[in-house]
Amino acid sequence: MTTSTASAAPAAEAPHARGHRNIRWSTIGTALTTAVILVWCLAPFYWMLVLAFRDNDHTFSTDLWFSHVTLDNFRYAFDDRYNAFTRSLVNSLLIGTVVTAVSMVIGVFAAYALARLTFRGKGLVLTVILGASMFPGVAILTPLFQLFSDWHWLGTYQALALPQISFSLPLAVYTLTSFFADMPWNLEEAARVDGATSRQAFRLVILPLAAPALFTTAILVFLASWNEYLLSSVLSNGSTDVAPSTVAIAGFTAGPHIVPYTQTMAAGLVVTVPLIAVVLLLQRRIVSGLTAGGIKG
Repeated sequence: MTTSTASAAPAAEAPHARGHRNIRWSTIGTALTTAVILVWCLAPFYWMLVLAFRDNDHTFSTDLWFSHVTLDNFRYAFDDRYNAFTRSLVNSLLIGTVVTAVSMVIGVFAAYALARLTFRGKGLVLTVILGASMFPGVAILTPLFQLFSDWHWLGTYQALALPQISFSLPLAVYTLTSFFADMPWNLEEAARVDGATSRQAFRLVILPLAAPALFTTAILVFLASWNEYLLSSVLSNGSTDVAPSTVAIAGFTAGPHIVPYTQTMAAGLVVTVPLIAVVLLLQRRIVSGLTAGGIKG
């Protein structure tokens, strides 16, 4: 009797031990996967950070840590004798603000109509909007160049902003349509019963409820505009007066007989760090905005 009890004990403990081992290996696997993704994503940014503060004469040094530290790269980057980097930052901010504002104003009303109204061809409209977001920008670059050349728009702000608006609108409309479609419409109906007009219900009830989604969409649109390079590099037509920061960095110089590797990294750091700071500070709002339309009621 004693022997059978003793032999049964290890058998009873075996599944429990296997469960602990499975949990432990699962945790280790998740940690290793996360570490690989972090290194893969952050290693280029870390190297840009190191080179941004490294003396240009030691650009090809194999030191993995900060060495030969200097701030001259940032002084060169903002030196108007060699680059129009300062002006390009203003251009990027101006273009991004206009693109975001126009895309959000049009996108909110279009998304509300697509989510709230029932009309023939509604599914087709949504399909076309989604398809437009997948259309490659390089395919329309030559027609746009010819069109804006005929209109004498090359090297102007409108030539840079309008194409970006056309690419940002599908993102804004599709994201907001999904949110509005899952919104509890009984709140709007209650406002109408209380005497509010359609406009008042939209302004006083719908927009406040949609604030997280609006905020998130606006950030995504602005980031897309801030990082846009392909269209801007051609449609700016070499004009430093309207070129955004991405185009300015691509044509970077750092003075006579200087290959501007470290200066370019310094400029890239200036452009990248504010975006990272905004995303980190507002990550909770961004996540809540992306998931806000996922639950009804």
